[in-house]
Amino acid sequence: MNRKIELTVSLEVVQQKNWSEQDKILIAKATNILESAHAPYSGFLVGAALLLENGAIFAANNQENVSFPVGICAERAVLSYAMANHPDIRPVKIVIVAKRKGESEFATVTPCGLCRQTINEYEVKFNSPIEISMLNPNGEILKASGIEQLLPFRFNNLKG
Repeated sequence: MNRKIELTVSLEVVQQKNWSEQDKILIAKATNILESAHAPYSGFLVGAALLLENGAIFAANNQENVSFPVGICAERAVLSYAMANHPDIRPVKIVIVAKRKGESEFATVTPCGLCRQTINEYEVKFNSPIEISMLNPNGEILKASGIEQLLPFRFNNLKG
């Protein structure tokens, strides 16, 4: 007999008037850095800000390359930098913002599959979820409590 596996995922919608001070700081850092993204091919600018457990905040943007697989997303760039330089400090929260070059309105964006799997890697490493916040054009934050909300069937543990 076959059985069915069902999972429920959810995102919290946070209106701008209810943003925390931490949200405001991270969104500002991600927004500031997205303007210097190297996106000459897609024209899609992405910025990400990462908060570590010790209060340190890092930001990065997407870096495209004419050889498309060579580029790197903002989320992976900021996680790679932070984890290379602070390998023992747990990432707590990542904020992602995006817009099209020449436009003032933000675009809704969620992490791509590679970024989702990268976030998962650090959740597994630290045995703790990383809150993921994504700004949308309405000035709301879509908040996931951890990667399981965006990647419920993730490639997780190869140790058997």
